[in-house]
Amino acid sequence: MGLMNCKPAIAIVYSSVTGNTAELAGMLLECAQKRWTDVRVLGPREFCQEKIGDFDVVLVGTYTWGSGEIPHDMQRVYRHFENADCKSVVTAVFGTGDSFFAEYCGAVNRFRDMLFDQTQLAAVLKVELSPQEHDLARCEKFVEAVARRLVPDGIKQRKAT
Repeated sequence: MGLMNCKPAIAIVYSSVTGNTAELAGMLLECAQKRWTDVRVLGPREFCQEKIGDFDVVLVGTYTWGSGEIPHDMQRVYRHFENADCKSVVTAVFGTGDSFFAEYCGAVNRFRDMLFDQTQLAAVLKVELSPQEHDLARCEKFVEAVARRLVPDGIKQRKAT
């Protein structure tokens, strides 16, 4: 039995300062919308701990601040996942960074480690600086990895309306 009888709810929660992570989020949105109909994009202020359970999948996107830190506006998203009972939620984390810095995509790494413990982490995607056309194939693989985690017996699913 495939996902044809299910309508998973997907959230893409991200923050961007230079526009690079926003561009990557847009590419992922395009890929996700080819597969699912209920895909919502939320800013970090719109996403609260109580909403985590409303979604079957949450894609978290962040840029890296300073020496590998999570940006201030994404710290609350981090805490929401840390404090929520969300073991059944499939997650994936993505972001952009500059390998010039000592810790490339450090915020992505920090989210990855926490989401691995707190959720059903399905994929990680790091892109150097601004996403390029060839990164679209990587985005499709990222979304495919998430889709493979959404199996009828493993994750709660909403019936198609």
